[in-house]
Amino acid sequence: MWGAEMGANDQGVCIGNEAIWTREPVAPGEALLGMDLVRLGLERGGSAWAALTTITELLEEHGQGGQCKEDPVPFSYHNTFLLVDRIEAWVLETAGRLWAAQKVTEGVKNISNQLTIGTQVSAEHPELRSVARAQGWWDGEGEFNFSQVFTPEKPPVRMELAKQRYRGGTELLQRHAGAVTAGVMMSILRDKPSGICMDSGGFCTTGSMVSILPRDTTLPCIHFLTGTPDPSRSVFKPFVFSDRYTPVPRVVSPQYGPDDPVRKQPRFQSQVDRRHDLYKAHQVALSTMETGSGEEIHHILRELESQCLSEISALLSGDIAGEELGDLFFDCVDTEIKLYQ
Repeated sequence: MWGAEMGANDQGVCIGNEAIWTREPVAPGEALLGMDLVRLGLERGGSAWAALTTITELLEEHGQGGQCKEDPVPFSYHNTFLLVDRIEAWVLETAGRLWAAQKVTEGVKNISNQLTIGTQVSAEHPELRSVARAQGWWDGEGEFNFSQVFTPEKPPVRMELAKQRYRGGTELLQRHAGAVTAGVMMSILRDKPSGICMDSGGFCTTGSMVSILPRDTTLPCIHFLTGTPDPSRSVFKPFVFSDRYTPVPRVVSPQYGPDDPVRKQPRFQSQVDRRHDLYKAHQVALSTMETGSGEEIHHILRELESQCLSEISALLSGDIAGEELGDLFFDCVDTEIKLYQ
C-alpha cells in the first residue's frame, strides 16, 4: 500500500479515486490497489489522458484488488477515477481488467462509490461489450449503458449509501455551475448534510484536496491540501511545485523499514502509528475545537486560509508577483502546528 486516493504531479495532472463494486468479482490475492494506480498514473502521466492510459495498461497487465486497509480481515474493491489537467477532464470506471471512460466536455462531474458512466462512453476496453454479452448482462442489441450493465444486482450497503452523497455532490456543483472557485470547492467538501464530509458512523474523511489548474501554462497550478482528516475542522494549505521547494518533514509519515507490517508475510498482522506531526497536533486540537480557546484557534486558521485564497487569486490575476512559492506549504504547516501548541 503506497499512495493515496488523490494527488497531483508537476505536469498539472490531478487524480482522485473512489472504491467501487461491480458484477465482475474482486479477484483474490495481491494486485494493484486504486491508491497504487493513482500514484503510478501521476508518476508516468504528463496529461490526464496519458495517466488514464497508464492506469488501463497496468490493469491489463497486473489486475486490481488486494488488501485495501491495514487489517487481517480481507477488504478489497475495484476503482473509479477522476483525472484532470489544464485542458481536459476524464472519468475512468473499472470492473476488474475491464473499463470505460467518459471525457467531460461541459458542466460539472463528480464520483462517489458507484458507477456513473451511462451511454456517454468515450473510450473503453476492447472486450468490454463482448464480456458483458457473454455473461448475459447485455443482449448486444439495445443501447449499451455501462452503469446499468455492470452495477451488481445486489450492491453492497455502502454503494447504496453513496447514492445520496453522489446526488448531493452533483446538486452542490450544479448550484455553482460556471462559478466553481477554490473556495466553493472547499465549502462543498465540508458539507455534512450531503454526506460528502464524513465524521461519524465509523468513517471520517481522511484528507481533502482542491486544485486550481490555469489554462495559461505560464501560471502555476495551485494545490490546496488539508493533510488532516475532516475538512470541516481542517485548514486547506497551498502547495506549488517549484524548483526551490522546501521539504515539509512534519507531514511525512514515519518509516518502519523491513519491520513494517505491510512488508511482512502475511501482511497487516499488526499495526503501527503512521501519524505525522501535523496529524497528531490536529488530533489533540480537535478535542478542544468546540471550546472557547479551540474555537478561537479554528477561527484564526480559517482567516489564514481565506487570506491565502485571496493572495493566490491576486497572484493568478497578475496583481502580485509570485515569489518563494516553494515555501508556501512549509510556512502554512509550521504556522498551523504552532497555533495548536
